Amino acid sequence: MNGEALNMPQRKIPCMLMRGGTSKGPFFDMRDLPADTATRDKILLKVMGSPHPRQVDGVGGTETVTSKVVMVQPSEREDIDVDYLFAQVAIEEALVDTSPPCGNMMAGVGPFAIERGMVKAMVPETTVMIYNINTNAVIEAVIQTPDGIVEYDGETAISGVPGTAAPVLMNLFDQAGGKTGKLLPTGNKREIIDNIEVTLIDAGTPMLLIKAEDIGLDGAENTQFFKDHTNIMIKIEAMRLETGRRMGLGDVTHSVLPKVAILSKARAGGSIKSQYFTPHTLHAAHAVSGAICISTASQLRGSVAADLAEVKGDKVEKIVIEHPSGSIAVQLETDGEGDSLTVIKAGVIRTVRKIMDGLVFVPENI
Repeated sequence: MNGEALNMPQRKIPCMLMRGGTSKGPFFDMRDLPADTATRDKILLKVMGSPHPRQVDGVGGTETVTSKVVMVQPSEREDIDVDYLFAQVAIEEALVDTSPPCGNMMAGVGPFAIERGMVKAMVPETTVMIYNINTNAVIEAVIQTPDGIVEYDGETAISGVPGTAAPVLMNLFDQAGGKTGKLLPTGNKREIIDNIEVTLIDAGTPMLLIKAEDIGLDGAENTQFFKDHTNIMIKIEAMRLETGRRMGLGDVTHSVLPKVAILSKARAGGSIKSQYFTPHTLHAAHAVSGAICISTASQLRGSVAADLAEVKGDKVEKIVIEHPSGSIAVQLETDGEGDSLTVIKAGVIRTVRKIMDGLVFVPENI
């Protein structure tokens, strides 16, 4: 029996390891994975090495931002090039969550689609139209392809990533209400949870927004602070669970949605400061979807974000969100005001790096 186990055949699956924005993980052609969700998730868990705190038996990087998977396939939708499904793989649980989006990893979808021949490269740049299955949203990604191939080297720097690389411009459309159907799922710009004023908003991703000062913080606390102060994390998680219920998302105990941001005044010339949670640890930088959500809330008079944000309220405005590693800028185009505010387009620039291309192995018996 031991000999049979040692000689268990392995299944080879094509895979490309990429950094997208401030995140990292394997990219797959969706057609190379089983259509059955349960079987697919077992494979993804094995690929990442979950559940295990060090993910020692897989390619996961032991942090939320490095335990992510992207799946891409040619699209049959009109005016769309590829469909994209994101999966957040839990580290210490056997859980694969496809409910959230990931704008950072999304930056790699266009380059991956070109690399895999799903989209033909143009000169000097290639526009890839992407459908995000997670949120039913459309994204326009502009990739640098000066010689008819993806250009990864460049001079663009983003906070949270060392060095520079070629820019990837992403324009995200119709970001309001992607998960709950409404920009304000409860109909309120602010409400009370656990005696604290908050804003519950769904733009890019559903979020719970809290002012730092209202929970006894100043907005400059680091990762170690939140590790040491478990009482604060317990309080935030209780508020998050109540947020999920009010948003109509049900019991979100085992879901990464909704996300949480603790907001404060900008300190380095930006528009607002955000501590973004993933949701049980402080993000080292910031999620793109979360940046879009906070940018939208900053333009929404009456929200807790609007109390803190330094914005002009223009229909098209660049909003700079400061975070623990620097900042992320969102070019936000909105229409309407107050309850009728809609997000027409949100533009962000990320960078991508192709790290490895080859085969990943999983036991055949999965």
